Formats: sequence, structure tokens, C-alpha cells
Amino acid sequence: MGAAMRRIHVGNALSAFGLGFTVPYLYVYVAQVRGLGAMTAGLVLAVFAVAALIVLPFAGRAIVRRGPLPVLLVALVTAAVGALSLGLSNGAATVLLSASALGAGQAVMQPALATMIVDCSTTETRSRAFAMQFFLQNLGLGVGGLIGGHLVDPTEAGSFTVLFSIEAVMFLLLVVVMATVRMPRAPRLADAPQQSAGASWKQLLGNRAMVQLCVLGFVLFFACYGQFESGLSAYGVEAAGISTSALGTALAANTLMIVVAQFAVLRFVERRKRSRVIASVGLIWAVAWAVAGYAGLGDGSQAMATAAFISTYALFGLGEALLSPTLAPLVADLAPTGMAGQYNSAFALVKQLALAVGPAVGGPMGASLHAPYIVVFLLFSLGITVLAVRLGRQLTEAQNHPSAARSRVVAQSGAAAGQAPAHV
Repeated sequence: MGAAMRRIHVGNALSAFGLGFTVPYLYVYVAQVRGLGAMTAGLVLAVFAVAALIVLPFAGRAIVRRGPLPVLLVALVTAAVGALSLGLSNGAATVLLSASALGAGQAVMQPALATMIVDCSTTETRSRAFAMQFFLQNLGLGVGGLIGGHLVDPTEAGSFTVLFSIEAVMFLLLVVVMATVRMPRAPRLADAPQQSAGASWKQLLGNRAMVQLCVLGFVLFFACYGQFESGLSAYGVEAAGISTSALGTALAANTLMIVVAQFAVLRFVERRKRSRVIASVGLIWAVAWAVAGYAGLGDGSQAMATAAFISTYALFGLGEALLSPTLAPLVADLAPTGMAGQYNSAFALVKQLALAVGPAVGGPMGASLHAPYIVVFLLFSLGITVLAVRLGRQLTEAQNHPSAARSRVVAQSGAAAGQAPAHV
């Protein structure tokens, strides 16, 4: 890795570490510590999603025109202000305003950092760069959550203020780190003829492969990430009788699987078509939902149910490890020159929408409609496989299997060079 890429990865780790301090305890902080009730706490969580949906369309345009680094620095300062003010707020209005600032800044960080990775990597190194990003994000979230859990005291509001202050310091430290990054010269929309925002979105929507990838991405995030802390956890507690400690173990198993498997699966991913890798994730997640069904609907012992439920989260982690070096590089390869920021923001927008809708649909189903919940999301997982196969038909060889395409070009170049003397 070059110096720029190393700093970008440090930035990913720092931002995830800061978020890990507060995200698991946000509901408790608003509802109980500040005494604002469950409704306000729910609104705060909704504000994060709404803020992301509002700012992401503008963020993509800004990244394309100004470059990812200036946009990232503005997002970091906004998130730092939001985190610090959230830790000091004690009224519903100030809490919601602070959460909107934190949510907007956090949402813009994702496509800005992704575009920086695209600009600082090549087609050959991009999959490993995004795998490293996902690895560090999960490691940062896990370590941050672990340390935050030992620092926080639900009976003392000041301990939460400390957590949010640490999060703000992480964002400001990241500003210092990222300000030293020397980005390589990359094409920007400002270098090309002027194009309106509507025209750029029309161009994106005219890319059939990108539209299909966005539909696939929505189903992926809706059926997996949108269920982790809502429907699946509610199903585990209500149907499988999983204790809160076992639920924490399951989440830890998910993170551990990602950390252990992330680089082990890279060779597998790089040697196969991206559409087939995503299709295999759908099959793995279908097995995960079947195992979850056994945990809650089977006749085994409580120990077996707990083991099955933990295995469900581990299988989801395996699928995530396969996706991280696949999805983001595919978005980058689908983007025309200079439009990576727009495409990254569009895909982030789809992700945020799925994460907003997923808990709203899955939460009530997981808590009360146990068998239909498992069947529906098992079918969603199989749908991922079908959508991935269809997407593969829209992709070029270079987009779907870049390593094979490179090998073919090299072989043809070598053959042409070998024939040159005889031809002369």
C-alpha cells in the first residue's frame, strides 16, 4: 500500500472505533439516561436514516465535482459537532438536531472514503483494499463497543458524555490524519463539460447493470444487515429463548468470522466471477436462515438452539466477508470515468434505505410471526442468488471477472509480441 492508502485505512479504523463507542448504547442513552422515552429514542434512530437519505444525493455530486477529500473533511467536522452536542443534550429537540448532524456526517463518510480507495487503488489491488477496509471497520466497531461497554454507567449521564466526547475526538483526529493525504490526480466532472445534477442521475439510471446492482444491493442489505439488531434478535429472544448474553455472543461470532475469514476468502473471490460470488452468498444466507429456523422452531434442547443461533450469525459473517471485496469494486468498475463518487453515493443511498426499511418490516415479524419470518427471509436469500445470476448477464468480462480478463489481455499481448519478428 502507498502512503495515501495507509492513511485512508487508518481513517476507516478510527471512524469505526469512534462509532463503536456510542452506537450500541444510543437507545439506552436517549430513552433511559436522558429520560426522553422510547418514542424519542426511536425517532433518533429514524433521524439517522432520514439524514442519510437527504444528504447522500448531494454528497455524490459534491464528491464528483470537488473530490472526495474536501467532502470527507466537512463530513468529519459535522459528525464531530453532532457527537459532542448529542453527549451534552438533555432535551428532545437538541437530541434530534444533534443526531441529524451526526447521521448526516456519518452517511457522507462512507462514499467519500470509498471513492478515495478507488482513486488510490488499481483494478488489481481494489478487491484487497476494500477487504482491508471492511476488516478494519468491523475490528474498530468491535473494539470500540467493548471499551465503551466498560466505560459507560447507565446510572450516570456523565459517562455517556465521555463516550460521545471520545467519538468527537476520533472524528477530529481523523480530520488531522486525512488532511495529510496526498491524493493522486483523478478525473473530476469539473474537468469535463458542465453537466446538471439531473443529467448525471439520468445517466446513472440509464446504466442497466448499475440499476440491477442497486436492486440486488437493496435486497442484500434488507435481508441481512437490516435484520441483525431488529428482526433476527427479536426472533432469537422470543422464538428461540436466547438470553441477552447469548445474543451478545452471536454478534461477537459474526465479527470474529469476518476477522478470521476476510483474507482467507480473497483468493476464492479473485478467481471467480463476481456475480457467482454474490450468488453463493445468497445460498449461504439461505442456509443461515434455515439454521435460525431450527433454533426457534425445532425440538432440540436450549443448548442446541443457542448453538444454532450463534451459527446463524457466523454464517452471515462468512457471507459478508465474501461481499466486501466484491460489491464495492464492482460499483467502481461500473462507474464511468470521473463518476465514482456519484455511483458510490447512489449505492450508499440504496444501503441506507434498506437499513431503514429492514428493521421496520423485520422487527414486528421476528417478534410475533416466527415461522413466516424465517420463510420470507429464506426466500429473500434465494432471491439474492437469482438476482446475482441475472446481473452477471449484464456485466462485461472485465467487470465480472477482472482477473481473467487481465490474464487474457496479457496472454494476447505476449502472443502478439512473439509473432512480431516472423511477421516482419
